[in-house]
Parts: sequence; C-alpha cells; structure tokens
Amino acid sequence: MARASVFLKFRASRWVSWLTVGLGILAILICVTSLSRFYSLRSLLVTDTFSNGVSPESQGMTKSDVRIAVENVIQKIQQKLEEMRELSMMPSSSSSLSSCSSSMLKFSAFLADIMGHIESIHAFLPFFEGTCQQSEEIKHIHPLLKPKQQSDEPSSYFLVEEIRKYVKIKPNRLGKKNFMGANGTFTSIGHACFSMKKELEDYMDYDIGDLCQDDWRLAQQLMVHGCDPLPRRRCFARAPQLYSQPFPINKSMWMLPDDRNVRWSKYRCKNFTCLANNFTHRGFFKCADCFNLSHHEMPRWIQLVNPHPSSNLTADFLIPDVLDIKPGEIRIGLDFSIGTGTFAARMKEFNVTVISATINLGAPFSEMIALRGLVPLYLTINQRLPFFDNTLDLIHTTRFLDGWIDFVLLEYVLYDWDRVLRPGGLLWIDGFFCLKEDLDDYLDVFMMLRYKKHKWVVVPKLDKEDDREVFFSAVLEKPPRPFG
Repeated sequence: MARASVFLKFRASRWVSWLTVGLGILAILICVTSLSRFYSLRSLLVTDTFSNGVSPESQGMTKSDVRIAVENVIQKIQQKLEEMRELSMMPSSSSSLSSCSSSMLKFSAFLADIMGHIESIHAFLPFFEGTCQQSEEIKHIHPLLKPKQQSDEPSSYFLVEEIRKYVKIKPNRLGKKNFMGANGTFTSIGHACFSMKKELEDYMDYDIGDLCQDDWRLAQQLMVHGCDPLPRRRCFARAPQLYSQPFPINKSMWMLPDDRNVRWSKYRCKNFTCLANNFTHRGFFKCADCFNLSHHEMPRWIQLVNPHPSSNLTADFLIPDVLDIKPGEIRIGLDFSIGTGTFAARMKEFNVTVISATINLGAPFSEMIALRGLVPLYLTINQRLPFFDNTLDLIHTTRFLDGWIDFVLLEYVLYDWDRVLRPGGLLWIDGFFCLKEDLDDYLDVFMMLRYKKHKWVVVPKLDKEDDREVFFSAVLEKPPRPFG
C-alpha cells in the first residue's frame, strides 16, 4: 500500500513538472510569435527598445492589428498565470509536490515579468500611434520621439544592458502627459560618455539589487572628463564598514571627524590625521593644509594672514567687511571651491547658509564637509549649476578658477554664475592667481559682466622664488538690469 502511494506521488510530481515546462514553452512561443510580427530582428537582439523606427505597416500589419496581438498575448499569459496559481494552492502533504509548487511560483514570477514588459509596450501604443498623425499633433511630441529620429536611439551605441535600459526613452503609462507636461521620461547622460564607452560600461556592469563596486574614483573620472551627468544605477552604494554617529554640531565644526566614517581604499592617506599633517603633501595640492582645522583653517576670513611686507596689501578679504557691503541682505550662497567647508562654517556664524561645491581630488572633501555638519554639492566645473535664475545672494570661489582655465570656458562659467545670482547679489573672487602676462586678459573677462566694483585688488604671489604670478581678488555686485 505504501509503495502504491509513493508511486502515485511520483507520477503526480512528474506530471506537474511536465505541465510547468509545457506552459513555459507555450508562453515563450506566444511572445516570440506575436512580437516578431512587428519587431525587427535587430531590435530584439541589439537595441532592447521598441522605438527603433520600425513601422508596423512595413511588417504587413496595421496599428490595430498590433494592438490586438499584444492584447491577446497579455490575456493568454494572464490565463496561464491564474491556472498555475490555482494549482499551487492545491493542498498536498508530499514534499515533492511542495517543491514543484515552489518551482511553479518561480515560473509564474518569470511569466509576470514578461507580461510587465509587454504591458509597457501596450501602454506605449496609443502614444506611438499619435506620432503618426497629422503635423499639428506631432509638434507637441518630444523631438527624440519623432519618427525621423528614432533610428538615432542612444541605447543602440552601448552593449551593457543597464546602460541601454537607462538611456532608453520611458513613455508614460496610459499614453498621457505627466504633471510636467512631457510624454515620457528622457533620462540623460553627458555627451562625452559616448567617447568613454569602455569606462562607462565598466561603471554600469553590476548585479541589480546587489552592492555596487567600490568605483567612486571611476565615476569621478567619468564626470571630470565630461561624462556628466552620470546614469543612475540600480545597486546599493557601499558605505564604511564601521560607520559611527557623527559628532554633535557644536563639536563637529572644528574637530577632525571619526576616521571610521570614510572609505579610505582609494586614498593614499588612510585617516584624517595623515591629511592634517601638511608635510605629507597628500590630497589636492592647492589644499594641502585644508584639513588642519586648528591652525590653518581657523583664522581664515576672520583675520588677515600674510599681508604683503612692503605694501601691507593682501588678497584676502574678511567676511564681516564683505557682509557690511549689503547689511542684512546676504542670506544664501554657493562656495565653488576646493576645500573642507571652512568658508561655509564661518558664514554660518553670521547666519548665512552656504552650500559647498567640491569634488574629491585626492582626499575625501565631500565627506569632510558633511561630517562637519555642512552641505556638500558634488559638482564638476563641466556642469550647469543646479539652481534657478536669480536665486542666490552670494557666489564665492577660491583655489579653483585660476590661470589654468581657458578664456572661453571662464566666460561660460561666469555667465552661468550671473544667471543664478539675483540682482544686487555679490560675486566674491577670492585669490584668483595667474601669470602677470595673462592678468589683463583675465581681468577683461571679469569686467565683461559690467558689475559694480566694491573691492578690487592685485598683489604679487609670494609663495615662489620668482615673481611671475599675481593674486587677484574682487567683490562685485550684479546690476539690476531692469530693461531687456
């Protein structure tokens, strides 16, 4: 009797297994047969997108036939999923049948994933049909979705699946415009990403839902070389293994943070003490002393340091003197510099909120600023400032825009800063240095803004044996420009 029971269970288990395989093959055949009627072979194997400029009419099929075919595939898969759910809910005491039920549930999830992709195509069809209507309707469609440009899909350039999925245009569900007035989501990457294909594909090569690689340096290299913005990723960023609670705000501003709160694997220094010892000359060479909070950073912008011995002039302006130019009007600003946030820390003492834009050049500048209780903005000079027009009271820059910068690039940067500065806002150029023979050319670029001069000084740069370089500092006020 026991042997007969075991035999029956074995036959039932084998029957369920064959049924699962059969349903799987049937679903795949239905999908391939239906979709191949209106997709080219290239779109299935290469581009991973349904917007390759392939017309349903060119495949011998009308738009209504495409819609019916997709709806039939969705209906059949839904029926099979419901049947498999009913089978999995049948009571059974056999462990073999339980394992088969588990397999069926996994296969159901697989079919559900296929159906999700098909439903996204189905949701796109009304929008796709709209692109083929009269010209007055086409003019409301985003240029990247117009039929004449669909063959230039950026996703066809890359081989890594995650990049192709990211840059692919994502149409809205139900074929309607979203609250921003767009027909879809157009995720973007920097134009230089196409010339750094290998590096970008390495960056996007990961397991979805797993930990990302420890590749922030690769990401920064891509950003600095123009692949900015970077694509989003579907993996979890790595964190320090032993992250500890940051110091309270009344202590964190002028104390070196806990070393455990930074991932040091990509730096030569492995702790903040190493960075604070300026004789190591590690990190960004223009900011070798930036981590020495007690001696180097503490007096900055509060007391004059190292004035010129003969003229008693200095390129450093003090925060109280600058704020007195517009008493009570300077409330929010941007510090576009390389540093550890000391300017923002000092401005906070005067009730001014400053965001510090920086990147991690040889040292964890962003982490240092955040651990001090300030706001870091991880931003390169390649990118347009993420602020709306006429919103900031102050822009300050030091140790960043110097004699290395191209004149045309400097003009683009200054015009962008002018865009976000409000009328009456202040532009604080702090210690810009260049060669003497280039000074007049750079000053012409700054003067093209036609700002009001509140402070303007040029002094020799004395940190080298020769006198070929000079410092230039200025505080300039944006005019109102009421007519235009």
